[in-house]
Amino acid sequence: MTFSRRLYQKAEGIWLKTHQHPFVTGIGKGDLPKESFIRYMKQDYVFLIDYAKMFALGAAKAKDIETMAAFAKILNDTLHEEMDLHRQYAEQFGITKEQLEAVKPAPLNLAYTRYMLSAAQSGSLEELISALLPCMWSYWEIGKMLKAEYPGSSEHPFYGKWVTMYASEEFGSLAVWLIDLLDKLTERKSEKDLAILEEQFLTSSKLEFLFWDMVYKGEEWPV
Repeated sequence: MTFSRRLYQKAEGIWLKTHQHPFVTGIGKGDLPKESFIRYMKQDYVFLIDYAKMFALGAAKAKDIETMAAFAKILNDTLHEEMDLHRQYAEQFGITKEQLEAVKPAPLNLAYTRYMLSAAQSGSLEELISALLPCMWSYWEIGKMLKAEYPGSSEHPFYGKWVTMYASEEFGSLAVWLIDLLDKLTERKSEKDLAILEEQFLTSSKLEFLFWDMVYKGEEWPV
């Protein structure tokens, strides 16, 4: 069994709970309140600024030019294509790019990004990947699930672009590349090392679920 398959099996229960979250199903049904999506859009935008740094660190930790180039491409795609989708949605509500970038991360958002950045800065390349992969991989799974289980969701006038992007083969190819790279890096790792990577993957998967829950409930700083 590949290490990525092991991770998938371990995280399957967490991801199933995420797929069933009312925020996610609301996108599929098209009845998610727009104010909830606006909250998500703002928090995810500032999340992506820190998430992009993970790919920059991946390029720095890479051992060959091909891997460096691949991380640089994902960095570019995140900063432009993915974040541009957020800017397009923001424009529909009169929210400028400057206003988006001025958003302060909510407590859970801050905890999530700092957890990943800590793993990336202090650990190996495989630790970096194990911490960041749940976000990208689970988004692809969510996109495919919504497109399959909610016919017409990709045509929704408001949420359709979101579903289309994350269900796409282009977005999925980025996740597949990271999955394959992680499998390659862990081929000869000891069980002790694999257990550390597994714990990081599962922690990020749990934080990913809590992120959806946070934006759905509107959780912010108490003061």
